[in-house]
Amino acid sequence: MENAAINLTQAARRVQLLRINGYSATANRQNLVTSCTIAVGGYDWLIEVFPAAYYHGTSSRNSGPYIKLRFTLSSDGECTVSATFRCRLVDDHQINQTAASASSSFKEVIVTSIFSNGQPKDMFLVSRSYASEYRYVQPDDSLLIECAITVLLEAPVNAAAAAAAPPPTSVPAPLSDLQKHLGEMLTSKNGADITFLVSGEPVAAHRCVLAARSPVFMAELFGDMKEKDSQSIEIKDMEAEVFRTLLHFIYTDTLPEQDDDDVEAETMAYGLLEAADRYGVERLMLICAEKVHAGISVDTAAMALALAERRGCTKLKARCIEFILASQDNFHAVAATEGC
Repeated sequence: MENAAINLTQAARRVQLLRINGYSATANRQNLVTSCTIAVGGYDWLIEVFPAAYYHGTSSRNSGPYIKLRFTLSSDGECTVSATFRCRLVDDHQINQTAASASSSFKEVIVTSIFSNGQPKDMFLVSRSYASEYRYVQPDDSLLIECAITVLLEAPVNAAAAAAAPPPTSVPAPLSDLQKHLGEMLTSKNGADITFLVSGEPVAAHRCVLAARSPVFMAELFGDMKEKDSQSIEIKDMEAEVFRTLLHFIYTDTLPEQDDDDVEAETMAYGLLEAADRYGVERLMLICAEKVHAGISVDTAAMALALAERRGCTKLKARCIEFILASQDNFHAVAATEGC
């Protein structure tokens, strides 16, 4: 008789079906997001579905809008959990089949990561064109997504060994608060050694922090440029609020919260995209390009296209052209705006 296997790890698993009703009506809703929260392994998981998101990676994926999923650990308290999300499109008759046995050309997409509270992980599942071409859209205009979640549980403890072990003498290290302290240093201006004059307003900062985060600031403040020995530098062609937001990102790697004003947020995204490109802050460029990309409309397409041309944002340029040429109505409406 063979020896029984010994479980070296413990895991919890759940398979959840997600249905998008009225799927065809979501085609042009780039900002549309639906969500649900499920419990697996004693943890709460927020699953968000973006039916028409745009993919900005550099791989050889199909162009056009994608069905994107976002997974976030949303349990109370600070914790980190190892988990795997395996997702695929299914027909009604495939629901009880495994991914390997289902008679489908679509292979499951997998995201495995260590999740921390509130830190999302994205999965670009499949393009909308693929879902339509391979007839995953049901006759009732719904789309089914099967999501299998596996959560690694804490390793089982040998009771005898635990009783004999000495009590722990260490405590878990707290989460890093470096961003918080750097943000406070920017706000307090303590130790500031450079002042920028932006639209007539002085903005104090720290040379070393700026140089560490921006190759342009490194060249300006520590290279052979004339600004190296200056205590005050004038910034031209930029709003003071845009420059302050740029510095906030440089110090904290986050953007400050904004009021629910779509016009103001859109204006800030355009200004920040130019500022991020100007100072070589690549991550901020990508974030702003995503915001501009998602908000393209008749009123903004021409301005976005001009910005993409100036800043070499090829994917943003492609999206603007795609929007403008999508129909004659779009073309004539965009041509009539002030941006043209």
